[in-house]
Amino acid sequence: MLEEKLDQTVLRKLTLPVMEKPALTEWREFLRKLKNPKHSVRVGLVGKYVELPDAYKSIAESFIHSGALNECLVNVEYIHSEDITEMNVNDYLKDLNGILVAPGFGSRGIDGKIITAKYARENNIPYFGICLGMQCAVIEFARNVLHLEGAHSTEINHKTKYPVIDLMEEQKSIIDKGGTMRLGGYKCVIDKKSRAYEAYGKTEIIERHRHRYEFNDKYYDEFKKHGMIPVGINPESNLVEIMEIPDHKWFIGVQFHPEYSSTVINPHPLFVKFIKACIEK
Repeated sequence: MLEEKLDQTVLRKLTLPVMEKPALTEWREFLRKLKNPKHSVRVGLVGKYVELPDAYKSIAESFIHSGALNECLVNVEYIHSEDITEMNVNDYLKDLNGILVAPGFGSRGIDGKIITAKYARENNIPYFGICLGMQCAVIEFARNVLHLEGAHSTEINHKTKYPVIDLMEEQKSIIDKGGTMRLGGYKCVIDKKSRAYEAYGKTEIIERHRHRYEFNDKYYDEFKKHGMIPVGINPESNLVEIMEIPDHKWFIGVQFHPEYSSTVINPHPLFVKFIKACIEK
């Protein structure tokens, strides 16, 4: 577009001054790294809308941004969570360098996501859970490490004995789903002794949310004691925003949507560190 002078044409149409020709230094550096990768990884994106790849467009773009920064070609394999079972999970995931479990609403395909989280945890494969992907990791950990049989999200099973994912008390009387949804930017304070802090390089961040259900902080101490640590907390509500397993190669779940703010010039730091862990894997 620069070569065809589109920028100059637009400026003239808008009667704005045509200034010095832009160097596009950062853009050219991005393209150089994108076209000349030194590494290659296979990342599994596990979700229930994989027949509609545009449903995960922001995540796919974030892989391009973070891959280029790491000088790495990220080959994304879209895996339908409904297809994954305890019997075949190894066939689907064994050759991957990393796994991302995607966000979503509702019960369809959630068992496959929970099985995926278990496989990544037990096999030390870099794991990135976004929104529901974090919640599935929490459910899996509750069932198989804390031995809370039948632990679940009340979104899926409102009668579960162990609601490790639940609505906040003040939301339970609200019928309208829009009224219970946490939308937009919220603050998060990050523990300095965490991989999330290593990624961001700061203790306070703001990230965008789009969800209804939360980590149930009644189980906070039990999770922490057994090795899944809440390392990111909302300072106003005390809601858990980031979960990590420090003893794992790289295992992070976030309640927010980091893919919404990743750009070519500023790839999201969690995606950058996730791809770096995949390269090392």
